[in-house]
Amino acid sequence: MARLTDATRGRLLFGGDYNPEQWPEEVWHEDVRLMREAGVTLATVGVFSWATLEPHPGVRNFGWLDTVLGLLHDAGIGVCLATPTASPPPWLGARYPETLPRDETGATVWYGSRNQFCASSPVYREHAARITEDLARRYAGHPALRMWHVNNEYGTVCYCDTSARHFRTWLRARYRTLDALNDAWGTAFWSQRYDSWEEIIPPRRAQYLHNPAQRLDFRRFTSDALLECFTAERDILAAHTPGIPVTTNFMPLFAGQDGWRWAAEEDVVSVDIYPDPAADPSDLAGPAHGALVADLTRSQARGPWLLMEQAASAVNFRRVNRPKPAGQMRQWSYQFLARGADGLCFFQWRASRQGSEKFHSAMLPHAGERSRTFQHVRALGHELHTLSPRLAGTTVPADVAVLHDWHAWWASEQPGRPSSDESTAYPRLLATWHRALWEQNLTCDFAHPEASYHGYRMVVVPQLYLMTDAALDRLTAYVRGGGTLVCGFFTAVADGDDRVRPGGVDRRLRELLGLATVHEWWPLQPGETVPLDNGATGSAWSEDLELAPHGGPSAPAAEILARYGGGELAGRPALTRARRGKGTAYYVSTLPDPASLRALLGEAARAAGAGPVLPQAPLGVEAVRRGEALFLINHTRQQVTVPLHHPHTDLLTGRAVTASVTLGRHGVAVLTPTPKENRTCAEGVSAP
Repeated sequence: MARLTDATRGRLLFGGDYNPEQWPEEVWHEDVRLMREAGVTLATVGVFSWATLEPHPGVRNFGWLDTVLGLLHDAGIGVCLATPTASPPPWLGARYPETLPRDETGATVWYGSRNQFCASSPVYREHAARITEDLARRYAGHPALRMWHVNNEYGTVCYCDTSARHFRTWLRARYRTLDALNDAWGTAFWSQRYDSWEEIIPPRRAQYLHNPAQRLDFRRFTSDALLECFTAERDILAAHTPGIPVTTNFMPLFAGQDGWRWAAEEDVVSVDIYPDPAADPSDLAGPAHGALVADLTRSQARGPWLLMEQAASAVNFRRVNRPKPAGQMRQWSYQFLARGADGLCFFQWRASRQGSEKFHSAMLPHAGERSRTFQHVRALGHELHTLSPRLAGTTVPADVAVLHDWHAWWASEQPGRPSSDESTAYPRLLATWHRALWEQNLTCDFAHPEASYHGYRMVVVPQLYLMTDAALDRLTAYVRGGGTLVCGFFTAVADGDDRVRPGGVDRRLRELLGLATVHEWWPLQPGETVPLDNGATGSAWSEDLELAPHGGPSAPAAEILARYGGGELAGRPALTRARRGKGTAYYVSTLPDPASLRALLGEAARAAGAGPVLPQAPLGVEAVRRGEALFLINHTRQQVTVPLHHPHTDLLTGRAVTASVTLGRHGVAVLTPTPKENRTCAEGVSAP
């Protein structure tokens, strides 16, 4: 997003959530001193401060905030000022219980935690607008203000009567007539036809399975209702501070919001990322997850983005909360930086002594400034200051696009499908396919199915159960125009209303893939596998495919790359490749084992002209290009040596690197090509 530069002022941001209202004023001066020592450039203030700012209805207590912003500004620290509307004060819920959300059984979700608001409540919206208006008016000209942060981690779902009325209004705008709604929802099934708009309610607790189209629309509506709350506050802020960018922080790969639509409404796209440090390092699950979230956020931002929250060490929300080993916080921070972040922030600056998150780590932990954590935070802040001139605002090139759609995700999660096993869950399939690319250092963007694929040599579809006509037409034109498609199972089965396509799979996709039909979907039992005759093993799913006959030069028969080698489908096609127009389309009707999926995607990428960033990098060493810099990150537990083709300079050490670079455990190198006149004869340099 271009407006991120308004907040960064051409440098990498570094900081975190700051909650001074939890501490006496004398601590604030110590905080500012230590922030300067750590190289903090941005503090997010006020996220959960509504009860402090408005202790009684209509009363404003801004004095403490005036002092804090003044201290930060005097220290040269910018402020990301938050609207406090994620956590209404108890008096709002006590005086106006209609602002509290209700769950699908009708039970009230009470105050005493956070995010206890109904997004459809006019009373909540009115009070949120008032506090936002007063904040914007008071701090519009404050010299510390760099960015606005609206609410926090939107995601509350409400089934109350107010939400029901709002849902009906949303449905009227979408369908115009009841006949159109009844058709879209397929209400002839189970005698569900609606005779009046007033009969329609959210999908509350029911006797058996809900209407899946109703549930899908309620997911859409909930995302839109929350977005209305965000844009209402954003517009107030923009009216008072037109030059200050506005953001809200996404949760990582979160199902509750249509992230494409939300990102389009933000000046800065930001996200919170909390990979698990207790994951088996040999499994690479933590860094694989971090890479996925970073790539998705960069794609939503269409450029540099902001990491709003990460943990300096342990979190508090898992059953067992392990701290990060020495070096891992730095390592993962550099992964996010490599994948396009222009700011690295933490939750939070100073560890809380009270409340539900008192055992969540912080930049300044309970152990204080002599702690290992604070020393590592300070070292990272100083490194970022050095890197800023070379990295801020630069982009990450990618030759591969992974298609992702929240609506397809929502539709695929409905009950009553051929399989509800975790192995076929949409986010798991997305992560598995992305990881197969990541492990080969094939940098990829994510793309909306209806977006342009221009510039991508290969498009990957792990699964899109629901696909619109526009998306299918876009995909067809891409392949016939010379692109390469690799498509996973159970894709283009339903249209935008979750109505099964004629033939079970859309005709356009079948023609593109060279399929006559999919006779049956054959999901596999948990833990069950099926052999393929090319030596691979399939899991999760299989399909009884019939290939289309040879249709002449315009539609030659699909090539069978592998057949099922056992089970009910023995001898039937499993993996296929079809030449269509100037392009190529692969179909993967099962979930290959990780090595086989990696090999398949790597071969398809090479054929499409999309090579890895650094082909000679060992497995577990992440290689990413950002601007002129080559990032190398060692996610293995061992020291590794990475060969290089030509000399570089390591921006972290200033040393020359020629034939190779050696990375220790959690080691990182940020390399730029060395000008010929400055090249040395050194044979290799070790990096921490």
